[in-house]
Amino acid sequence: MNVEEQWTTIYDYLTSAELWTTIGLAAFKIIMIIILSMIVVRVGNNIVDRTFHNSIREKAKIKSPIVSERRENTLRKLIQNVLTYVVYFTAVVMVLSQLGLNIGALIASAGVAGLAIGFGAQNLVKDVISGFFIIFENQFSVGDNVQTAGVRGDVEEIGLRTCKIRNWTGELHIIPNGNITQVTNFSVHNSLAVLDINIPYEADLHVAEEVIMQVLLEMPADFPEIQSTPELLGVETLSTSHIVMRAIIETLPMEHFGVARVARNRIKTRLLQRNISIPAPRLVMYNKQEAADLMAESAMRGEAHE
Repeated sequence: MNVEEQWTTIYDYLTSAELWTTIGLAAFKIIMIIILSMIVVRVGNNIVDRTFHNSIREKAKIKSPIVSERRENTLRKLIQNVLTYVVYFTAVVMVLSQLGLNIGALIASAGVAGLAIGFGAQNLVKDVISGFFIIFENQFSVGDNVQTAGVRGDVEEIGLRTCKIRNWTGELHIIPNGNITQVTNFSVHNSLAVLDINIPYEADLHVAEEVIMQVLLEMPADFPEIQSTPELLGVETLSTSHIVMRAIIETLPMEHFGVARVARNRIKTRLLQRNISIPAPRLVMYNKQEAADLMAESAMRGEAHE
């Protein structure tokens, strides 16, 4: 076949109705795949937005004590991103199949590459999965006071890979979610202020109890964060130089520190007004002669008793 015949064959192939029909049909299918995928993503995102919007509204209606808008928004974005990735990945595979590529071999190659990447990014995958369950299960929220991974402080940010916790002295700790294996949340239930008041032995215990109870009963009027009537439990310890009396005050979460400070100050002031001083450690010193006289007196008492 000479050159002229070759060009004639190519021209006939390029101008054939069958070729352009096949191309037009494939192009039409590709365009429809793209349009349908965009519609599915948009409709799916609207459904997710409406679902979470209704959820937040219902929680606000029943005045739920734990309403974390940040958690809802994080979950909403996460679900929308997963939906987008899945739909567009499916659309790309369908488009490539229309172009005549071997999808089976492509998916097998992608699986091998994904496996290799997964082995190299185990910690990243662990952090992301842990972060998803932290958000999904609402283990703690932004603003909560928690203790985890050897750090205690207020949660400033919760992400899919890391959490940011700021302690009371101002240091910001960034903790990978994979390292969060156990969490103690101090902001879920009410806190308890425990007051140990030292009373000297020579003081009238009934008067001390009366003073302490008077102060405790006055506290709820000045502190709305107190959730129940404070209690004086009684004598906790008999120490060598004083009696320890214990009182408890139930407060809103993390409000017990300030309430306890004020209560201790008021109790100390009232006790001093009733001539009951806070006991201090005592040291008794004897010289040799006094020690010998005491020992002799003790021995004489023992003989008289016999």
